[in-house]
Amino acid sequence: MIQLINVNKKFANGHVALNNVSLNIENGEFVFLVGTSGAGKSTIIKLLMKELELDSGKIIVDDKDITKIKRSHIPHLRRSMGVVFQDFRLLQDKTVYENVAFAMDVVEAASKDIRRQVPMMLGMVGLSKKSKQYPHQLSGGEQQRVSIARAMVNSPSILVADEPTGNLDPEMSVEIMKLFSEINQRGTTVIMATHDLHIVDKMKKRVVEINEGNIIRDERRGGYFSENQNR
Repeated sequence: MIQLINVNKKFANGHVALNNVSLNIENGEFVFLVGTSGAGKSTIIKLLMKELELDSGKIIVDDKDITKIKRSHIPHLRRSMGVVFQDFRLLQDKTVYENVAFAMDVVEAASKDIRRQVPMMLGMVGLSKKSKQYPHQLSGGEQQRVSIARAMVNSPSILVADEPTGNLDPEMSVEIMKLFSEINQRGTTVIMATHDLHIVDKMKKRVVEINEGNIIRDERRGGYFSENQNR
């Protein structure tokens, strides 16, 4: 379970990213964070990853108050989460296989576990035949599949995605979202910040809308816009 309790975050330029935000996300949920640019969506994700520090409030992940953890414990926290970004963030000098294996190398996984787990993840994302290729040889959709495999290879309980379809065409976006849905159905909690209204409307998952640092809507089976909102 993830809990944000009265979270406040203000940047040095005076911009209020989050204003007394409270939010509970149960294990196994799929939650879309929606809102305009600068609304606070990515701030929530960065706070969960400890890339940012909050000004006040608490964030609890799996019964642990991560606002108080030592800096040396942050890598362990991040290993419990998989992260997928809009710009893929793949290592260009490594093959598809090596990019996914790198996530296991970082946590000092045994070689035999890497040899077993990486091919399994590449099979899950449909890239078994491209394991020896490099990122520049792949389409954008294929690169995002590699990043998803990398995010999931250590079997995290939480998958966090920040605009994962932002650089993809609509058809490929649908394929990527099918993957996220399959991952969620296996029990992984998925939290996704997105501007992709078509995806949100189609999937009918929980939607949390943020505006100027405030949660203004939380619907269990929502669309990108509320029913009373002009499109």
